[in-house]
Amino acid sequence: VRRFNHRRGGFKPAPTIYPLDRGGMRAAKDPQALAAAVRAGDRRALARAITLVESDKAEHAAAAEALLAALLPHSGRAFRIGISGAPGVGKSTFIEAFGLHLIANGHRVAVLAIDPSSPRSGGSILGDKTRMEELGKSASAFIRPSPTGGTLGGVARRTREAGLICEAAGFDIVLIETVGVGQSETAVAGMVDAFLLLIAPAGGDELQGLKKGIVELADMVVVNKEDGELAAAAGRAAAEYRAALHLLRPNTPGWEPPVLTASSLERRRLDKIWAEFTRYRDCLGPKGLAAKRSDQAKAWMWSEIEAALRTNLLADAAVSRQVHALETKVSQGLITPAAAARQVLASLGKAGPASS
Repeated sequence: VRRFNHRRGGFKPAPTIYPLDRGGMRAAKDPQALAAAVRAGDRRALARAITLVESDKAEHAAAAEALLAALLPHSGRAFRIGISGAPGVGKSTFIEAFGLHLIANGHRVAVLAIDPSSPRSGGSILGDKTRMEELGKSASAFIRPSPTGGTLGGVARRTREAGLICEAAGFDIVLIETVGVGQSETAVAGMVDAFLLLIAPAGGDELQGLKKGIVELADMVVVNKEDGELAAAAGRAAAEYRAALHLLRPNTPGWEPPVLTASSLERRRLDKIWAEFTRYRDCLGPKGLAAKRSDQAKAWMWSEIEAALRTNLLADAAVSRQVHALETKVSQGLITPAAAARQVLASLGKAGPASS
């Protein structure tokens, strides 16, 4: 990139722009020093640490594991909140308003914003940080946009690790904003302490989500945009949700998800939302929170096993050729997917029933 100089009628020399990977290489050389810098509150070190764990390069894997091992004992003290909602519901505006409210009350807030990746180019816009300009200026906030990288469920593959790093850096509230593409964003519920679903008023489908989906996993529902001409519609939508949620089994025993209204634009009722989160945390109690995180950690381990098995399977040249041959047969209808999967497992010496 070069800047045009209007006075001289030419271009200024382009500044030196280092590849993003160079920071990852420096971090990979001394993960212990990087961990110490993260714990000391170095924001650049925090960004480099997240970049390291998000790297897909094989040479960074060992350093990423060493970094996480060093930071893990210093994590777990933050309250983790997942926030989801359909496009246009105002997630970024809500997170900025809510984050500023939390900071005003003495908290340090980390925001992990997940943006969708293009299925063609693999790139992402990563525009969430620009939409939270005021929050991004606060010394008590850290905003990290990350691409999904093809991961399903509305989050990125390394969102859990990024959250742990932010906790070790001293942030006591971690907000995870999902992609926002519909009812499939349930993965975030398996990595947070509380799950908030944002609803837009007058959407015309307030009760559609109550058919066993994302609403059933929500610990709190907030009808956003309770301002201007939408104020009355927000109240009606909230009333419909309160009545309908009584028909669903609570996600957490002893907790009935509250349905609130709020205005992110006018920054109203944010105190009530935080009060409900506090009440929810008290309802869980230390034992309930520990049990929830324990179950999440076990599920996290199995997701890593599945991802590693797929990676290792395709890394073996012979097995990879067999997989591609079986894919052709499956696509042509010559063999069932289950039978093909069993053949692949048999070739690895792990024959058994294929998992769907």
